[in-house]
Amino acid sequence: MDARMLLAIAEAVVDDCEQVFLAGLGTAERVSKGAHDFATTADLKIEFMLRQQLTALTGIPVYGEEGGGSLDDPAVWVVDPIDGTSNYAAGNPMCAILVSLLYEGEPIVALCSMPTFGKRLTAYAGSPLLLNGQPQPPIAEPDKDVAQIGFGSLIASKQHGFHSKLRHELLGILADDYTRLRVTGSVGIDLAFTALGIFAATVTFSPFPWDNAAGVLLVRAAGGEATDLEGGQWFIGSSGVVAGTPATHQEILGTINQIMD
Repeated sequence: MDARMLLAIAEAVVDDCEQVFLAGLGTAERVSKGAHDFATTADLKIEFMLRQQLTALTGIPVYGEEGGGSLDDPAVWVVDPIDGTSNYAAGNPMCAILVSLLYEGEPIVALCSMPTFGKRLTAYAGSPLLLNGQPQPPIAEPDKDVAQIGFGSLIASKQHGFHSKLRHELLGILADDYTRLRVTGSVGIDLAFTALGIFAATVTFSPFPWDNAAGVLLVRAAGGEATDLEGGQWFIGSSGVVAGTPATHQEILGTINQIMD
């Protein structure tokens, strides 16, 4: 499987999707998905485009946030047409198009398009991180005075393995060492910023592969670490991701282990 060629195909498809994304920012109509959750018409249109074109051009099925699909095939595209939908609907630029290709459960192609910033991060198995097609140097350990940490959503039900009380406790402990914690409202942005070295690390609590798969590969391509919340290998069913520079990643894992003991 030629991951580099498949990335080129994905980029060509996303070129068209970015125009739809920018045209609907802040104005898209909403479609209810249940209590406190919705998609926009742009979500639906972009996923349709991704699903139709990626399948037609590669013969590989698509699994998407809006239209579902199956993860049973050895190779499958995983797409989030708009990560950070509530941001997008409000006109907040912290939102992205996420595309990854999983092969036997591992991401081998990753693309995070941030049209509002004019930035596109990509990687394929064995490649460095690419920003708008240009190789980037490995991320470096940060100066803690300026280090920013991306933090996922603050609220979750008691049934969630990492419920609200645990998240607030983690946030409080991390704030003792990292005073610049950031909640962007977009897992894709958090992981992209980590791959770029803007964030020293990110903690996400999303269990959904469409949120995490692309970012996991992007951070690894940048020389960072990306694991599940316990420090194990990230996999499709993982309940979240800890990603960052090697030292910061280990510090955050240690704090999580302290809370969970």
